[in-house]
Amino acid sequence: MSKKHIEECVRNSLESYFKDLRGTDPGGMYEMMVRVVEKPLLEVVMQHAEQNQSRAAGWLGLNRNTLRKKLVEHKLIK
Repeated sequence: MSKKHIEECVRNSLESYFKDLRGTDPGGMYEMMVRVVEKPLLEVVMQHAEQNQSRAAGWLGLNRNTLRKKLVEHKLIK
């Protein structure tokens, strides 16, 4: 899957979101989008990194402590 395909999936999802709102103004969209994309990203990367936080952090371009904080925020670890 290419970056362009992922972008198109996001665009299509956003268009559906606005359609579902039926003219109602959305609120907090940026935070909503970050949260809904970040959790599955972390889940999949951690799975492929075999739960190795250092490896996953490297793949994501994050500091290991930042990754750990995000994993806790999304309740993926305790």
